[in-house]
Amino acid sequence: MATAPRFIMIGGFLGAGKTTTIARLASHFRRQGKSVAIVTNDQATDLVDTLLLRSQGFSVGEVAGSCFCCNFDGLTDTVESLSSCERPDIILAEPVGSCTDLVATVIRPLEKIYEQPFDIAPYGVIIKPSHGSKILGGEGQRGFSPKAEYIFRKQIEEADFVILNRIDELSPEDVDGLIKSLSENYNGTPIVRMSAKTGEGFEALCKHLDMAGLPNQRVMEVDYDVYAEGEAELGWLNCQAKLASEQTLEMDTFLLGLLQSMHREFLAQEAEVAHLKAIGMAEGAYAVANLVSSADQPVLSLPSNWQGTNFEFVVNARVAISPDELEDIVRKSISEEALQLNASAQVVGLQCFRPGRPVPTHRLV
Repeated sequence: MATAPRFIMIGGFLGAGKTTTIARLASHFRRQGKSVAIVTNDQATDLVDTLLLRSQGFSVGEVAGSCFCCNFDGLTDTVESLSSCERPDIILAEPVGSCTDLVATVIRPLEKIYEQPFDIAPYGVIIKPSHGSKILGGEGQRGFSPKAEYIFRKQIEEADFVILNRIDELSPEDVDGLIKSLSENYNGTPIVRMSAKTGEGFEALCKHLDMAGLPNQRVMEVDYDVYAEGEAELGWLNCQAKLASEQTLEMDTFLLGLLQSMHREFLAQEAEVAHLKAIGMAEGAYAVANLVSSADQPVLSLPSNWQGTNFEFVVNARVAISPDELEDIVRKSISEEALQLNASAQVVGLQCFRPGRPVPTHRLV
């Protein structure tokens, strides 16, 4: 009898590092000779993370238009489509970063309702240090409202274990302080210290995911009114565009400048950034720039060193600002950065909205 595929879902708030972690896990399992399928998730189409993972050669399906919990059939249909040619040994799932209550609405329905058997791994939730220190450490300047913080706290509450990411950017004292805050707020929840970027602590993550037994047993009450209002505070934008010029363009320079321009506008509006990513694509080359919080600076996380006269790019933005203001800032920044390079920009598709109230397909408590 064939072994059931291992289903691994990695949760966490927007910008925590889920995609980088999943890419590292996928590479790890592929080196072991295992077949890997990845399912990404977003409230809209054209997700930077999907494009980035596909550029690395992974088999990726996308559930777009709603979260896993509200489109459970979309999740299972996508898994089946990825399994049509080759049954995967490992299925890696990345839920929307503003979602919680995923054990009751995704994992338990997979166990109890979905007819295909899965070997379900313990549920790990990633946090980034800036969220941990602001929300759990009581620094005062929290950035997000209490309703958005409610989602963050609930994500950790339902986790079988917590992954403290980006430890390469922290001093040992800062890491110890965050571990102390997590332990005080979530007594008994195991904590993995890791850098998805450098790989430090990755073996500990794999050991937790390999654990057998009865994971996903935490019972959690969720106030869906607060949850819905917390999600709705974020403007949600996905934009697809093209840049062209008679002169040579540097894709890396444009993407980084674009995010820097948006960052300045968000700071001026005192709008907290939850997640801001851009990917450029041309002739098989890819570049990625991202911003993980308002307190940080945009970085070029994947340089391409590509030069040419035209390329396509996609922007994903999740910011605590109205959709209208968010769209204005993105369009303005694209136009200004194109003008700086004597180029012309064409927006070929744009979706901007506030997420609707979550209505799970199933909820098993």
